Amino acid sequence: MVMAMVRKAVIPAAGLGTRFLPATKATPKEMIPVVDKPGIQYVVEEAVRAGITDILIVTGRSKKTIEDHFDRSPELESALERSGKQVLAQQMRAIADMADIHFVRQQEPRGLGHAVGMARAHIGEEPFAVLLPDDIMAVSNPILSDMVAAYGRHGASVIALREVSDEEVSLYGAVAFDPVVGEERLLRLRGMVEKPAREDAPSHLGIMGRYVLSPEIFECIAKVTPGAGGEIQLTDAMAMLLGSHAIFGLPFADGRFDTGNKLGWLKATVELALEHPEVGAEFRTALMEICRREGLL
Repeated sequence: MVMAMVRKAVIPAAGLGTRFLPATKATPKEMIPVVDKPGIQYVVEEAVRAGITDILIVTGRSKKTIEDHFDRSPELESALERSGKQVLAQQMRAIADMADIHFVRQQEPRGLGHAVGMARAHIGEEPFAVLLPDDIMAVSNPILSDMVAAYGRHGASVIALREVSDEEVSLYGAVAFDPVVGEERLLRLRGMVEKPAREDAPSHLGIMGRYVLSPEIFECIAKVTPGAGGEIQLTDAMAMLLGSHAIFGLPFADGRFDTGNKLGWLKATVELALEHPEVGAEFRTALMEICRREGLL
């Protein structure tokens, strides 16, 4: 049987970003720059590297700058070209040409499951990826590409997993699993719990912000009972899907930056700045000077 290709993705970006106030009072959290690119651009580029050509971004009020960022800007491009900055003009043009990018607005915050459910008409009966914009993956981390390949082999949903500590396990969905014969990394899931207490966690493998889902997930989302605050949780829908369809997990270890909090954003900025081709070397020198001055070296 020929498995359907994963060519579409959903990026939920309707959150209020309250952990970054006052910066996010008028600027979407997803547009806060990490070095010289807004965080959400890293996520779109990751999807494109995985072979995805059609991306739906779920936004909310005050998020129009996300749409503007992924649109053409003829005035800016012309001004750059007149200034002899053809390479930069081409880079700006390429942002709009990376993929077919669409938008739908979530009118009220009703949870991740609800946001993903809003993509149903756009996705149709195809498998699709979900990328949470708070998680930025390093270019060296091919987790999404590996998940797409696993879907191609098995025709079933795949979610990204990472081992977490006792202190962290209650911050994530945790899974119970069995190994898959003939697969070095892939795990077959037996169950999952959203943000369990440490003593109730079925394992220390936490669900990270990357999913490749079969279209049957939409029926499950429609049936999920809203939880606290009226929110519909994607983990609850996946647990329901697990009752009738296989779901696999794919663990990874490194190459993830959690930019959903200030400390994680600072770490991502430092690490990605060190790798930046224009400023990396000078930034490394400046960072060493700071560390010496602060007595850290």
